[in-house]
Amino acid sequence: MTTLTQTAAPATPPRLQALRRFARAFAARPAAVAGLAILVAIAALALAAPLFIHPSDLNVISATGRPMAPPSAHYPLGTDYAGRSILTLLIWGTRPSLAIGVIATALTVGLGTVIGLSAGHFGGVLSRVLMAVTDWFIALPTLVLAICLAAVLGQSDASITIAIAVTSWPGTARLIRAQTLAVEARPFIERAKALGAGHLQLVFRQVLPNVAPLVLVSSTLTVAGAILTETTLAFLGLGNPTEVSWGAMISQALNSGAVIAGAWWYVVPPGIAILIVVLGFVLVGRATEDILNPRMRVRP
Repeated sequence: MTTLTQTAAPATPPRLQALRRFARAFAARPAAVAGLAILVAIAALALAAPLFIHPSDLNVISATGRPMAPPSAHYPLGTDYAGRSILTLLIWGTRPSLAIGVIATALTVGLGTVIGLSAGHFGGVLSRVLMAVTDWFIALPTLVLAICLAAVLGQSDASITIAIAVTSWPGTARLIRAQTLAVEARPFIERAKALGAGHLQLVFRQVLPNVAPLVLVSSTLTVAGAILTETTLAFLGLGNPTEVSWGAMISQALNSGAVIAGAWWYVVPPGIAILIVVLGFVLVGRATEDILNPRMRVRP
């Protein structure tokens, strides 16, 4: 008698299963897919910009168009005060705006996560000190503090990035601390302590994986705020004066009298671009929050 042996298929890792469930839930939300499509398109445009935009196209001296000319076949979005193509400036402006927003968000979330984890895990005097500092930063006017920091550090992309990161981390720190306290109260943490797990093992092997979804949601939503803050600081003239960004475009438009002259094509396109990018991040962030935190779902 022949014995048939059937080889069992290897089990799918739990994390891969969770990732697949997240992908299916994300794909089932049209708004989330639309937001992701917007971000992918904008990111691809920013990365590909150097392939079809020459540095001379951004140079004021080499501009060939008529100053503040309306949209035409040669200049689909018109020209700026120096005769440069608004469309070219708009495409190139995605690069500093996105770069500063993403880097500032990474610094913000990183700093907030470290402070929140430390305060929630260790507790005691350290937690009280860290939360006192956090509350102090929360009490300060965020935009005013960012303007002061950017003015002191000088006109550069780095100064704007640092100013955004320094003023935006307190909210993330409080969220991460609250989630850390909730995770620390679960039974598996007590079992890990009973088995001799140290602080580093508890934080990186037990607490951080359970806090990571909140970090992801916070990161997605923080980028939108960082881009708006970058635009505001650049509009106020605190950014790199040689860099083309959306905030700098709006500032130049107002300073050159575009509003008085009725040159709407100089002011409206960068504003719409900012709105579209922020909308993309908000749609993705809200959908991610809705999937990872079912308690946040709005019930009919």
